Amino acid sequence: MVNNRELTEDGLEKNFATNTLGTYILTTALLPLLEKEADARVITVSSGGMLVQKLNISDLQSGNGTFDGTMVYAQNKRQQVVLTEQWAKAHRNIHFSVMHPGWADTPAVRSSMPDFYQKMKNTLRTEAQGADTVVWLAVSSEATKLPSGLFFQDRQPVPTHLPLASTHSPPEDEEKLMEVLEEFSQKFKSTSPGT
Repeated sequence: MVNNRELTEDGLEKNFATNTLGTYILTTALLPLLEKEADARVITVSSGGMLVQKLNISDLQSGNGTFDGTMVYAQNKRQQVVLTEQWAKAHRNIHFSVMHPGWADTPAVRSSMPDFYQKMKNTLRTEAQGADTVVWLAVSSEATKLPSGLFFQDRQPVPTHLPLASTHSPPEDEEKLMEVLEEFSQKFKSTSPGT
């Protein structure tokens, strides 16, 4: 998580470039290969922080208003959930999951959220506990018996919206996110060496 608004050399806000656009480009590049596999799975590591965010397609690169790295990260994680749900609808031969590892004691938590870390360090999960669900989603036959496109925590599907939180987005916003990401990705595909 980048706590100050910083841009990549391509002019993209770093959190968006890493968490959303990077996820989109990598996954879509792999889709043709995954479509050919018998037990293809895509698991995206998100965050429960996304529960406080409604998809905001009007400011994907967080250029308007005051920059809050934690909320930008949460918005990116909401975007990942939407990506997973959209891919699950479009690619029925691939099992898509998105998951929250729980709050784990990692270098990223220590450096990106030092106040949170200081308050919570005695109750944080170990890295192994945080990784448990993603590993289970990757290798368990039980995981693929559940519908594609779900959000998981502790090996269980959990809601992607809190009651009364007003974080639901209209379908057209979710479709617009996919369109905008495809436009961004085409810019990078056309400038990649060897293409």
